[in-house]
Amino acid sequence: MSTRTPTSTTRDTPTPPPATGSSVLSPARTLATAARVLRQLTHDPRTIALLLLIPVLMITLLRYVFDGSPRTFDSIGASLLGIFPLITMFLVTSIATLRERTSGTLERLLAMPLGKGDLIAGYALAFGAVAILQSLLATGLSLWVLGLDVTGSPWLLLLVALLDALLGTALGLFVSAFAASEFQAVQFMPAVIFPQLLLCGLFIARDQMAPVLEAISNVLPMSYAVDGMNEVLHHTDITGDFIRDIVIVAGCALLVLALGAATLRRRTT
Repeated sequence: MSTRTPTSTTRDTPTPPPATGSSVLSPARTLATAARVLRQLTHDPRTIALLLLIPVLMITLLRYVFDGSPRTFDSIGASLLGIFPLITMFLVTSIATLRERTSGTLERLLAMPLGKGDLIAGYALAFGAVAILQSLLATGLSLWVLGLDVTGSPWLLLLVALLDALLGTALGLFVSAFAASEFQAVQFMPAVIFPQLLLCGLFIARDQMAPVLEAISNVLPMSYAVDGMNEVLHHTDITGDFIRDIVIVAGCALLVLALGAATLRRRTT
């Protein structure tokens, strides 16, 4: 009598590798990621206050610094409407994303069928929703409370402010990949934001800078954010320069988001 036992095909089947996420962008997964980020933000009132109130307070402070010279406020207030949201969104987004990495949340998410594009798009969508509120508050306060006088449409001013906030979100997502701690994330601000702030044309016209500095400013996205605000400040109609400026700002935001998705990786194996 044969004592041979039958082989089991199920026991010898190799365990499938863990899911690494789909390469196709999924609206459902993107919206789920955005909803999760927004829920986390609602439990952090200090972050919400930083995002929504700091630009408003800074614009108000600037208005009363130039209380005796309202034309000076008009000339730089519009530019700062784009700069303040960019800076605050960069700071908060970089720290919040880094916190996801260091807490292990990103590790668990990347082990699920969630693509890198879904994750980055979800973060951008969530912080973009906050950016809309931030831009609405800052622009509405400046125009209808603080008396900022612009020649063009207020909606164009709001559009540029929103694109600047989205650019700050994209930059924050990107640089968070290169920081090992929240302190390092904050240290990226002088390296990424301050050079743009100095060369964007806020303090001196870019065509009056040294040729080397002007050439550098021509490749920095904040320069076109300020130029776009100035177009709204001085022109009643949509100009070709304005369209160029917003296209460049939006294109830079999309490019940086793509780079952020490319650099998104698991810290452990």
